[in-house]
Amino acid sequence: MSDFSDFAWTAENAAEAQRLIGLYPPGRQASAVMPLLWLAQYQMRDETGVAWLPVPVIEYVANQIGMPYIRAYEVASFYTMYNLKPIGRYHVQLCGTTPCLLRGSDEIMKACHDKGLKKGATTADGLFTLTEVECLGACANAPMVQINDHNYEDLTYATMRSILDALERGETPATGSQIGRTASCPEGGATTLKEMVGG
Repeated sequence: MSDFSDFAWTAENAAEAQRLIGLYPPGRQASAVMPLLWLAQYQMRDETGVAWLPVPVIEYVANQIGMPYIRAYEVASFYTMYNLKPIGRYHVQLCGTTPCLLRGSDEIMKACHDKGLKKGATTADGLFTLTEVECLGACANAPMVQINDHNYEDLTYATMRSILDALERGETPATGSQIGRTASCPEGGATTLKEMVGG
């Protein structure tokens, strides 16, 4: 198994890395650390099937922008968007902040547990990793989870189980609101300015 010490950008990602670095003024290349780490994590996902950042990959990014490794590691370890250990194919990030909790995130957690997911762990088959996170910014459509890059909102125990079952079968469940809302419109549709809705 590789220790990832031979990590290097693909040709496409090398060009994207240069573009990202070029967004910052000379002498401020270290400001590109976050998008470069994100790019590296996606390259790891594409190459290995697992989106994470081994130490040599963080070192590679740090070296490219002239940043001490420990500074890049501080960034990677601070933000939950970066994974410092291998995760499952589907990273289930369940919001447990107050709005989601008040709207039933405990039932969503129960649906995950009943499916065999455990908080902070990856299932034995490598399919799911469950993480409880802080606000994911969809409070109006609580409770919600983010799975990889997609939000699933207005969840119930049943819809969460259905989503997990579909992913397990290799299907792609519908993203967004599970009750048909568009963005964060009220449940049941518009309640004010109805004359403007049709126009």
